Amino acid sequence: MKVVTPVPPSLFQAFAGNWGAFLLRGIAAILFGVLAWGWPALTLTALVLLYAVYALADGILSIVVGVRGRDGPYALLGLLSLAAGIVVLLLPGLTALLLVYLIAGWALVIGVLEIITAIRLRRQIEGEWLMALAGLLWLLFAGYLIAFPGAGAVSLVWLIGTWAIVLGLLQIALALRLRRWSRGGPTPA
Repeated sequence: MKVVTPVPPSLFQAFAGNWGAFLLRGIAAILFGVLAWGWPALTLTALVLLYAVYALADGILSIVVGVRGRDGPYALLGLLSLAAGIVVLLLPGLTALLLVYLIAGWALVIGVLEIITAIRLRRQIEGEWLMALAGLLWLLFAGYLIAFPGAGAVSLVWLIGTWAIVLGLLQIALALRLRRWSRGGPTPA
C-alpha cells in the first residue's frame, strides 16, 4: 500500500502556477550541459564560472518558487544554490582545483580501503584479487587526477554536462506536467 503525504494546496498551486520557472531551470540546465560538451577543453576557471552562472540562475528561480509557495525548505535550497554560485564566482580557480583534488582524495581512500579489505578477506573468499584490482584502479584514477588536474577537469566537464542535460530534461518534463495541472488537467493523486 502506497502512503502519500498530502501536499499543502498552496504549495501545489505555487508549483503549478510557476511552471515556467521549472521550464527555465530545465532549459538553463540543458544549455549548460550542451556548452560543457561543446567546449570540453575549457580551462578550469571557465568551467567553474559556467557552473556559477547556472547555480545563480537555479538559486534565484528556486527562491522565487519557494517564497511564492511558502515552502521554506525549497527556498533554502535556492539560497544554498545562490551561495554556491557566489562562492564559485569569488574563488573560481581555487574552487576548481579543490574539486578535482577532493575527487582524487576520495578515489585514493576508496582504493586503499578496497586493497586492505581484499587482503583481509583473501582466506575467506575466492576471487579477492578482483577487489584488489578494483582498488588498484581507484588508485590509478586518483594518481591521474593528481598528476593531470586539467585533464581530470575535462573528464568532469563531460560528466557534469551529461548530468545537466538529464536534469534539464526532467525539469522540462515536470514543467509541462505542472503546466497541464495549472490549466485544469488531471491533478496528481
